[in-house]
Amino acid sequence: MLALVWNTAAQAQTRELNLYSARHYSTDEALYNDFTKATGIKINRVDADDAGIIARLKAEGSASPADVILLVDAARLWRGEQDSLFLPIKSELLDNVIPASLRAAPAANGGTAWFGLSTRARVIVYDKVKVKPEDVDSYEKLADPRNKGKLCIRSGSHPYNLSLFGAVTEHLGPEKAELWLKGMVANMARAPKGGDTDQIKAVASGECQIGVTNSYYLARMMRSDKPEDRAVVEKVGVVFPNQSSWGTHVNIAGAAVARHVKNPANAVKFLEYLASPSAQNYFANGNNEWPVAKGVHTDNPALKSMTGGSGQFKSETIPISAVGANQVKVQQMLDRVGFK
Repeated sequence: MLALVWNTAAQAQTRELNLYSARHYSTDEALYNDFTKATGIKINRVDADDAGIIARLKAEGSASPADVILLVDAARLWRGEQDSLFLPIKSELLDNVIPASLRAAPAANGGTAWFGLSTRARVIVYDKVKVKPEDVDSYEKLADPRNKGKLCIRSGSHPYNLSLFGAVTEHLGPEKAELWLKGMVANMARAPKGGDTDQIKAVASGECQIGVTNSYYLARMMRSDKPEDRAVVEKVGVVFPNQSSWGTHVNIAGAAVARHVKNPANAVKFLEYLASPSAQNYFANGNNEWPVAKGVHTDNPALKSMTGGSGQFKSETIPISAVGANQVKVQQMLDRVGFK
Protein backbone atom coordinates (compact mmCIF):
# COMPACT_ATOMS: atom_id res chain seq x y z
CA MET A 1 0.00 0.00 0.00
CA LEU A 2 1.32 3.42 -0.94
CA ALA A 3 1.87 6.21 1.52
CA LEU A 4 2.14 9.93 1.05
CA VAL A 5 4.81 11.85 2.93
CA TRP A 6 4.46 15.62 3.31
CA ASN A 7 7.46 17.41 1.87
CA THR A 8 7.77 21.19 1.72
CA ALA A 9 9.67 20.77 -1.52
CA ALA A 10 6.82 18.79 -3.04
CA GLN A 11 6.13 18.84 -6.72
CA ALA A 12 4.62 21.95 -8.22
CA GLN A 13 0.85 21.70 -8.26
CA THR A 14 -2.11 23.95 -8.74
CA ARG A 15 -3.11 26.23 -5.87
CA GLU A 16 -6.34 24.38 -5.28
CA LEU A 17 -7.85 21.52 -3.32
CA ASN A 18 -10.75 19.31 -4.36
CA LEU A 19 -12.79 18.41 -1.29
CA TYR A 20 -15.58 15.82 -1.02
CA SER A 21 -17.44 16.66 2.18
CA ALA A 22 -20.24 15.06 4.17
CA ARG A 23 -20.13 17.92 6.66
CA HIS A 24 -23.13 20.14 5.92
CA TYR A 25 -22.62 22.76 8.61
CA SER A 26 -22.68 26.42 7.61
CA THR A 27 -20.07 27.28 10.24
CA ASP A 28 -17.50 25.18 8.35
CA GLU A 29 -17.41 27.89 5.68
CA ALA A 30 -15.20 29.92 8.01
CA LEU A 31 -12.80 26.97 8.20
CA TYR A 32 -12.41 26.81 4.45
CA ASN A 33 -12.14 30.58 4.03
CA ASP A 34 -9.43 30.86 6.67
CA PHE A 35 -7.43 28.07 5.06
CA THR A 36 -7.58 29.83 1.70
CA LYS A 37 -6.58 33.17 3.25
CA ALA A 38 -3.61 31.59 5.02
CA THR A 39 -2.34 29.49 2.12
CA GLY A 40 -3.76 30.91 -1.10
CA ILE A 41 -5.14 27.45 -1.88
CA LYS A 42 -8.65 27.54 -3.32
CA ILE A 43 -11.09 24.86 -2.13
CA ASN A 44 -13.47 23.30 -4.65
CA ARG A 45 -16.12 21.47 -2.66
CA VAL A 46 -18.54 18.67 -3.53
CA ASP A 47 -21.21 17.99 -0.87
CA ALA A 48 -22.93 14.64 -0.36
CA ASP A 49 -23.66 12.25 2.50
CA ASP A 50 -21.15 9.63 3.60
CA ALA A 51 -22.67 6.84 1.51
CA GLY A 52 -22.90 9.07 -1.56
CA ILE A 53 -19.24 10.05 -1.31
CA ILE A 54 -18.08 6.45 -0.93
CA ALA A 55 -20.19 5.45 -3.93
CA ARG A 56 -18.86 8.34 -6.00
CA LEU A 57 -15.23 7.52 -5.23
CA LYS A 58 -15.81 3.91 -6.30
CA ALA A 59 -17.51 4.99 -9.53
CA GLU A 60 -14.84 7.53 -10.44
CA GLY A 61 -11.88 5.27 -9.74
CA SER A 62 -8.51 6.66 -10.82
CA ALA A 63 -10.27 9.48 -12.68
CA SER A 64 -11.56 10.98 -9.44
CA PRO A 65 -10.49 14.60 -8.92
CA ALA A 66 -10.88 14.28 -5.12
CA ASP A 67 -7.97 15.27 -2.91
CA VAL A 68 -9.50 15.18 0.58
CA ILE A 69 -12.52 13.30 1.93
CA LEU A 70 -14.46 14.50 5.00
CA LEU A 71 -16.90 11.99 6.52
CA VAL A 72 -18.98 12.11 9.70
CA ASP A 73 -18.97 8.51 10.88
CA ALA A 74 -16.16 6.20 12.01
CA ALA A 75 -17.68 3.14 10.34
CA ARG A 76 -17.81 4.86 6.95
CA LEU A 77 -14.19 5.96 7.31
CA TRP A 78 -13.28 2.37 8.13
CA ARG A 79 -15.28 1.15 5.12
CA GLY A 80 -13.50 3.58 2.82
CA GLU A 81 -10.15 2.32 4.11
CA GLN A 82 -11.16 -1.31 3.55
CA ASP A 83 -12.23 -0.47 0.00
CA SER A 84 -8.81 1.12 -0.67
CA LEU A 85 -10.35 4.53 -1.37
CA PHE A 86 -7.85 6.41 0.81
CA LEU A 87 -4.12 6.97 0.59
CA PRO A 88 -2.30 6.39 3.92
CA ILE A 89 -0.16 9.40 4.76
CA LYS A 90 2.70 10.12 7.09
CA SER A 91 2.47 13.35 9.07
CA GLU A 92 4.45 13.89 12.25
CA LEU A 93 2.12 16.73 13.22
CA LEU A 94 -1.04 14.61 12.93
CA ASP A 95 0.59 11.66 14.68
CA ASN A 96 1.53 13.92 17.58
CA VAL A 97 -1.83 15.65 18.13
CA ILE A 98 -4.51 13.08 17.16
CA PRO A 99 -4.92 10.27 19.75
CA ALA A 100 -4.16 6.82 18.37
CA SER A 101 -7.64 5.57 19.34
CA LEU A 102 -9.24 8.19 17.06
CA ARG A 103 -7.40 7.37 13.85
CA ALA A 104 -6.91 4.39 11.57
CA ALA A 105 -4.56 1.63 12.61
CA PRO A 106 -1.14 2.05 10.98
CA ALA A 107 -0.84 0.66 7.47
CA ALA A 108 1.91 -1.83 6.65
CA ASN A 109 4.26 1.00 5.71
CA GLY A 110 3.47 3.11 8.78
CA GLY A 111 1.09 5.53 7.07
CA THR A 112 -2.40 6.36 8.39
CA ALA A 113 -5.49 6.14 6.18
CA TRP A 114 -7.75 8.53 8.11
CA PHE A 115 -7.81 10.78 11.16
CA GLY A 116 -10.63 11.78 13.53
CA LEU A 117 -10.94 15.56 13.80
CA SER A 118 -13.87 16.04 16.18
CA THR A 119 -16.05 13.87 18.39
CA ARG A 120 -19.71 13.76 19.37
CA ALA A 121 -21.07 11.71 22.26
CA ARG A 122 -24.03 9.33 21.96
CA VAL A 123 -26.03 10.40 25.01
CA ILE A 124 -29.34 9.49 26.64
CA VAL A 125 -32.07 12.09 27.20
CA TYR A 126 -34.92 11.46 29.61
CA ASP A 127 -38.13 12.95 30.97
CA LYS A 128 -37.02 14.83 34.09
CA VAL A 129 -40.37 14.27 35.80
CA LYS A 130 -40.98 10.59 35.07
CA VAL A 131 -37.48 9.08 34.88
CA LYS A 132 -34.63 9.02 37.39
CA PRO A 133 -31.17 9.59 35.90
CA GLU A 134 -29.85 6.50 37.68
CA ASP A 135 -32.32 4.41 35.65
CA VAL A 136 -30.61 5.42 32.39
CA ASP A 137 -26.99 5.95 33.41
CA SER A 138 -25.66 3.15 31.20
CA TYR A 139 -26.41 1.87 27.72
CA GLU A 140 -27.19 -1.51 29.23
CA LYS A 141 -30.15 -0.02 31.13
CA LEU A 142 -31.87 0.89 27.86
CA ALA A 143 -32.75 -2.82 27.77
CA ASP A 144 -33.73 -3.11 31.44
CA PRO A 145 -37.36 -4.26 31.96
CA ARG A 146 -37.94 -1.25 34.25
CA ASN A 147 -37.82 0.89 31.10
CA LYS A 148 -40.41 -1.12 29.15
CA GLY A 149 -42.52 1.08 26.87
CA LYS A 150 -40.35 4.16 27.45
CA LEU A 151 -37.72 4.18 24.69
CA CYS A 152 -37.66 6.28 21.51
CA ILE A 153 -34.80 5.82 19.04
CA ARG A 154 -34.09 6.31 15.35
CA SER A 155 -33.55 3.40 12.94
CA GLY A 156 -31.13 0.78 14.18
CA SER A 157 -29.47 0.76 10.76
CA HIS A 158 -28.63 4.46 10.83
CA PRO A 159 -24.84 4.96 10.95
CA TYR A 160 -24.99 6.72 14.35
CA ASN A 161 -26.72 3.73 15.92
CA LEU A 162 -24.69 1.16 14.01
CA SER A 163 -21.55 2.75 15.42
CA LEU A 164 -22.95 2.78 18.96
CA PHE A 165 -24.02 -0.86 18.65
CA GLY A 166 -20.63 -1.77 17.19
CA ALA A 167 -18.95 -0.20 20.22
CA VAL A 168 -21.24 -2.00 22.67
CA THR A 169 -20.51 -5.27 20.85
CA GLU A 170 -16.81 -4.61 21.33
CA HIS A 171 -17.38 -4.10 25.06
CA LEU A 172 -19.89 -6.88 25.80
CA GLY A 173 -19.18 -9.46 23.13
CA PRO A 174 -21.66 -10.50 20.40
CA GLU A 175 -23.88 -12.78 22.49
CA LYS A 176 -24.58 -10.26 25.25
CA ALA A 177 -24.86 -7.43 22.73
CA GLU A 178 -27.58 -9.26 20.82
CA LEU A 179 -29.56 -9.85 24.04
CA TRP A 180 -29.18 -6.13 24.77
CA LEU A 181 -30.55 -5.18 21.35
CA LYS A 182 -33.47 -7.56 21.87
CA GLY A 183 -34.19 -5.90 25.22
CA MET A 184 -34.23 -2.47 23.62
CA VAL A 185 -36.77 -3.63 21.05
CA ALA A 186 -38.96 -4.86 23.90
CA ASN A 187 -38.70 -1.45 25.62
CA MET A 188 -39.67 0.73 22.64
CA ALA A 189 -42.57 3.12 23.03
CA ARG A 190 -42.98 3.16 19.23
CA ALA A 191 -41.29 1.86 16.12
CA PRO A 192 -37.95 3.59 15.32
CA LYS A 193 -38.37 6.70 13.18
CA GLY A 194 -37.09 10.23 12.64
CA GLY A 195 -33.73 11.77 13.42
CA ASP A 196 -31.99 12.52 16.70
CA THR A 197 -33.75 15.85 17.20
CA ASP A 198 -37.08 14.03 16.83
CA GLN A 199 -36.15 11.73 19.71
CA ILE A 200 -35.46 14.70 21.98
CA LYS A 201 -38.78 16.30 21.03
CA ALA A 202 -40.63 12.99 21.54
CA VAL A 203 -39.35 12.82 25.12
CA ALA A 204 -40.36 16.43 25.78
CA SER A 205 -43.85 15.87 24.34
CA GLY A 206 -44.48 12.74 26.41
CA GLU A 207 -44.57 10.36 23.45
CA CYS A 208 -41.82 8.46 25.24
CA GLN A 209 -39.68 8.98 28.32
CA ILE A 210 -36.19 8.01 27.14
CA GLY A 211 -34.34 8.87 23.91
CA VAL A 212 -30.90 8.43 22.34
CA THR A 213 -29.18 11.29 20.52
CA ASN A 214 -25.84 12.67 19.47
CA SER A 215 -24.76 15.39 21.87
CA TYR A 216 -24.54 18.15 19.29
CA TYR A 217 -28.26 17.94 18.46
CA LEU A 218 -29.12 18.68 22.08
CA ALA A 219 -26.44 21.37 22.31
CA ARG A 220 -27.87 23.02 19.20
CA MET A 221 -31.29 23.24 20.85
CA MET A 222 -29.73 24.54 24.07
CA ARG A 223 -28.10 27.39 22.15
CA SER A 224 -31.17 28.12 20.03
CA ASP A 225 -33.00 31.45 20.17
CA LYS A 226 -36.31 29.77 19.35
CA PRO A 227 -38.70 29.60 22.33
CA GLU A 228 -40.00 26.20 21.22
CA ASP A 229 -36.47 24.74 21.33
CA ARG A 230 -35.85 26.21 24.76
CA ALA A 231 -39.14 24.73 25.99
CA VAL A 232 -38.05 21.27 24.84
CA VAL A 233 -34.68 21.59 26.59
CA GLU A 234 -36.37 22.55 29.86
CA LYS A 235 -38.26 19.25 29.95
CA VAL A 236 -35.41 16.82 29.37
CA GLY A 237 -32.37 15.73 31.30
CA VAL A 238 -29.22 14.28 29.77
CA VAL A 239 -26.95 11.44 30.86
CA PHE A 240 -23.49 10.57 29.57
CA PRO A 241 -23.76 6.78 29.91
CA ASN A 242 -21.29 4.38 31.50
CA GLN A 243 -19.29 6.95 33.43
CA SER A 244 -18.61 4.31 36.09
CA SER A 245 -17.52 1.67 33.58
CA TRP A 246 -16.10 1.91 30.06
CA GLY A 247 -17.20 5.47 29.29
CA THR A 248 -19.60 7.09 26.87
CA HIS A 249 -19.50 6.09 23.21
CA VAL A 250 -18.08 8.78 20.92
CA ASN A 251 -18.22 8.89 17.15
CA ILE A 252 -16.01 11.05 14.97
CA ALA A 253 -15.99 13.32 12.01
CA GLY A 254 -12.75 12.67 10.19
CA ALA A 255 -10.68 13.17 7.08
CA ALA A 256 -8.62 11.17 4.63
CA VAL A 257 -6.51 11.83 1.56
CA ALA A 258 -8.13 10.34 -1.54
CA ARG A 259 -6.43 7.32 -3.09
CA HIS A 260 -5.95 9.05 -6.44
CA VAL A 261 -5.14 12.49 -5.00
CA LYS A 262 -4.22 15.09 -7.63
CA ASN A 263 -2.86 17.76 -5.24
CA PRO A 264 -1.07 15.69 -2.58
CA ALA A 265 0.91 18.39 -0.79
CA ASN A 266 -2.17 20.61 -0.52
CA ALA A 267 -4.18 17.67 0.82
CA VAL A 268 -1.82 16.96 3.70
CA LYS A 269 -1.52 20.66 4.42
CA PHE A 270 -5.31 20.88 4.73
CA LEU A 271 -5.52 17.90 7.11
CA GLU A 272 -2.81 19.41 9.28
CA TYR A 273 -4.69 22.71 9.27
CA LEU A 274 -7.87 20.95 10.46
CA ALA A 275 -5.92 19.71 13.49
CA SER A 276 -4.73 23.23 14.39
CA PRO A 277 -6.13 24.95 17.53
CA SER A 278 -8.09 27.51 15.50
CA ALA A 279 -9.77 24.88 13.30
CA GLN A 280 -10.45 22.64 16.27
CA ASN A 281 -12.23 25.50 18.01
CA TYR A 282 -14.40 26.00 14.93
CA PHE A 283 -15.55 22.40 15.30
CA ALA A 284 -16.25 22.90 18.99
CA ASN A 285 -18.09 26.19 18.82
CA GLY A 286 -19.54 26.02 15.33
CA ASN A 287 -21.17 22.59 15.47
CA ASN A 288 -21.03 21.84 19.20
CA GLU A 289 -18.48 19.02 18.87
CA TRP A 290 -15.49 18.19 21.05
CA PRO A 291 -12.03 18.87 19.60
CA VAL A 292 -9.70 15.87 19.40
CA ALA A 293 -6.28 17.52 19.14
CA LYS A 294 -4.24 17.23 22.31
CA GLY A 295 -4.09 20.42 24.35
CA VAL A 296 -7.14 22.05 22.73
CA HIS A 297 -10.01 22.89 25.11
CA THR A 298 -13.43 24.26 24.28
CA ASP A 299 -15.41 26.99 25.97
CA ASN A 300 -18.76 26.00 24.41
CA PRO A 301 -21.51 26.95 26.92
CA ALA A 302 -23.89 24.16 25.91
CA LEU A 303 -21.24 21.45 26.18
CA LYS A 304 -20.26 22.82 29.56
CA SER A 305 -23.86 22.89 30.75
CA MET A 306 -24.63 19.31 29.78
CA THR A 307 -21.49 18.05 31.53
CA GLY A 308 -22.09 19.83 34.83
CA GLY A 309 -19.88 22.81 34.03
CA SER A 310 -16.65 21.03 33.17
CA GLY A 311 -17.14 20.44 29.47
CA GLN A 312 -15.49 17.07 30.05
CA PHE A 313 -16.68 13.48 30.49
CA LYS A 314 -15.25 9.97 30.48
CA SER A 315 -15.29 8.58 26.96
CA GLU A 316 -14.59 5.04 25.84
CA THR A 317 -11.05 4.30 24.71
CA ILE A 318 -11.53 1.34 22.36
CA PRO A 319 -9.97 1.94 18.93
CA ILE A 320 -12.63 3.69 16.86
CA SER A 321 -11.72 1.43 13.93
CA ALA A 322 -13.20 -1.52 15.87
CA VAL A 323 -16.61 0.11 15.53
CA GLY A 324 -16.43 -0.26 11.76
CA ALA A 325 -15.11 -3.79 11.93
CA ASN A 326 -18.26 -4.87 13.85
CA GLN A 327 -20.77 -3.39 11.38
CA VAL A 328 -21.73 -6.53 9.45
CA LYS A 329 -22.08 -8.50 12.67
CA VAL A 330 -24.30 -5.79 14.18
CA GLN A 331 -26.58 -5.58 11.15
CA GLN A 332 -27.13 -9.33 11.30
CA MET A 333 -28.07 -9.02 14.97
CA LEU A 334 -30.53 -6.23 14.19
CA ASP A 335 -32.19 -8.40 11.57
CA ARG A 336 -32.52 -11.30 14.00
CA VAL A 337 -34.08 -9.24 16.83
CA GLY A 338 -36.34 -7.19 14.56
CA PHE A 339 -34.70 -3.81 15.25
CA LYS A 340 -35.65 -1.91 12.09
